[in-house]
Amino acid sequence: MILEGIVTTVSAGGAVNIAPMGPSMDAMPDSFLLRPFPTSQTCQNLMALGEGVLHVTDDVLLLARAALGSVEPAPPLVPAAKVRGFVLSDACRYYEFQVRGIDTTQPRARIDARVVHHGRLRDFFGFNRAKHAVVEAAILATRTAFLPLRDIEAEFEKLGVIVDKTGGPQETAAFQLLQEHVRGVAAQNSR
Repeated sequence: MILEGIVTTVSAGGAVNIAPMGPSMDAMPDSFLLRPFPTSQTCQNLMALGEGVLHVTDDVLLLARAALGSVEPAPPLVPAAKVRGFVLSDACRYYEFQVRGIDTTQPRARIDARVVHHGRLRDFFGFNRAKHAVVEAAILATRTAFLPLRDIEAEFEKLGVIVDKTGGPQETAAFQLLQEHVRGVAAQNSR
């Protein structure tokens, strides 16, 4: 099963990176598989330090911001207990992990991670169609370089209806951020 979450890693220089990530994992994970692009900051940090934190969160605005690049300002973070890394203070659950192996021979790296500590900070909000729509929109927004833009825009129209009907302020703000990104890409492509 792929679980959409957010991974925090630290560079060799100490900079925190926050990135959306969909690892393959079981319901009660003691390990999982990450598949970032080898050029991503997440992959570079994991190759350098071999540790990070996977977060389960319902904060789709943070997920959308992270999908589009560097998250500034960073959300509140606390030091991890067992790894060189940081935990998102508002996450629902988190899994501190160490890398057991990295394969970068494919277009997407395969990073085998072992959970060394986990915790629960708060309850998950629950199922909400707008939150799921924002996750789908964020995934599409990260694929503007290789998916037809007209297909992405058509999906955004469908997802926008769901956000309008079932979302709150966080979901609306996240979706608007992603829409602005796709519009910006469309404007650049039309030049």
